[in-house]
Amino acid sequence: MTERHVVVVGAGPGGLACAMLLSEKGFSVTVLEKEAVVGGRNAALECGPYRFDVGPTFLMMRFVLDALFHRVDRDPDDYLNFFPLEPMYQLDFVDQSMKIFSSNETEKEQAEIERLFPDQTDGLARFYQQEGKRFNALMPSLQRGFKHRREVLSKEVLRALPYLAPGKSLFEVLQGYFQEEELSLAFTFQAKYLGMSPWECPGAFAIIPYIEHAFGMYHVEGGLNAISHAFARVVEEEGGRVRTNAEVAELLLDGRVARGVRLASGEEITADAVVVNADFAYAMSELVGPGVLKKYSRERLAKKKYSCSTFMLYLGLDTLYDAPHHNVVFADDYRTNVDDIFKRKVLSDDFSLYVHNPSVTDPTLAPEGHSAVYVLMPVPNNESTIDWDHSAGGLRERALDLLEARTVMTDIRQHIQTEHMITPWDWQHDYHVYRGATFNLSHHLNQMLVFRPRNQFEELANVFLVGGGTHPGSGLPTIYQSAMISSDLIRAAAGQRGRS
Repeated sequence: MTERHVVVVGAGPGGLACAMLLSEKGFSVTVLEKEAVVGGRNAALECGPYRFDVGPTFLMMRFVLDALFHRVDRDPDDYLNFFPLEPMYQLDFVDQSMKIFSSNETEKEQAEIERLFPDQTDGLARFYQQEGKRFNALMPSLQRGFKHRREVLSKEVLRALPYLAPGKSLFEVLQGYFQEEELSLAFTFQAKYLGMSPWECPGAFAIIPYIEHAFGMYHVEGGLNAISHAFARVVEEEGGRVRTNAEVAELLLDGRVARGVRLASGEEITADAVVVNADFAYAMSELVGPGVLKKYSRERLAKKKYSCSTFMLYLGLDTLYDAPHHNVVFADDYRTNVDDIFKRKVLSDDFSLYVHNPSVTDPTLAPEGHSAVYVLMPVPNNESTIDWDHSAGGLRERALDLLEARTVMTDIRQHIQTEHMITPWDWQHDYHVYRGATFNLSHHLNQMLVFRPRNQFEELANVFLVGGGTHPGSGLPTIYQSAMISSDLIRAAAGQRGRS
């Protein structure tokens, strides 16, 4: 094989993982990132001496990350320090006696259910048994690429079909195991990892809480952003190039064939293949001229379903609270809160928070005795009419009120040394996330598998997709999987045999 040049648009986790796989296989790889640091939504946010993850904070399915490193003949432990989390997280309901500590150790999880829901203990064994079967049936279809719509009849998809639970929501599937609402919510709030409502998220995603409980959850020293830096390091070790402050303005097209990219500076870079790791809907709206695309034209993209957005606070504190690493504070009326986000698209009077308190695990994120606390509130995406310039300040105060009322952070305001805020408007305009939908295209059944934008993009030759907007979907493990799929497709197109 003569050396092929691959340009990767965006140094997010999917783009860097794909670049790592390809550079190790002899491709000439150039990664282009508009920001000064790598990572995209998986980047680090530095606020003085405090360090935060911008986006993902849950590392599940570590075996997928391990597989990535093993494909390039590396040991992930040579690049990253992993800490298993036990308990995985605390779930806090309005009834202050209802605090659930979730564990991936079956005996501990069973004891926790017996402590709080003594008449629901039989459900856990059935959950493990049935969802283990679903996981084993669905995984092969999540690990393969789809080049043609007819592949909906592939053996992997046909095997998965009986386990897709069509017509059932995630919440309905879990109520088959646990009748108590709080206990069902403890296994369905994970729909928020996809930016979806548990009452709308397809039942097939019951594999997400199964994955948590079967395989556990990890923190990485320095934050999950360290994974992106590790990928970039391997790219450069293998002779690839990672360019920051290099914003791509458009794809260079010869008809419907990509020949490279043009930067905002005017520089043109030719390539044999272009990997798009930018937000999918943003990229197809802004990096491809009008009239070129049909299936994913701007008009059709506007009609797709998208995830919710998030309102973010990053707080550098001069104290360290004795709170778990991961915490979920549920709204008093969780169903109303969820419907406000997804149906009415308004700010709730009653809302939920995810609170990341990683300094209890990792002292590298803040000065000694201090902490870096990350607060996430699910909110409507920018299909709403919310004026974020007007609403952000008040929402910050309400979030701090809830922290002081419902968590051990009862005096958090007096400990804030520095802070940063990201609103849905910021996600859209600063991070180039279409409609501020931080979890990308939604994961309804008609936007999954072969119906999701394909890894070998169907509308433009020489264009391949990685990230949450393509198959298999949002979340770090599936984004890593998209990189493996696309790198294999690029290698096949170049005449290389076998998997990366």
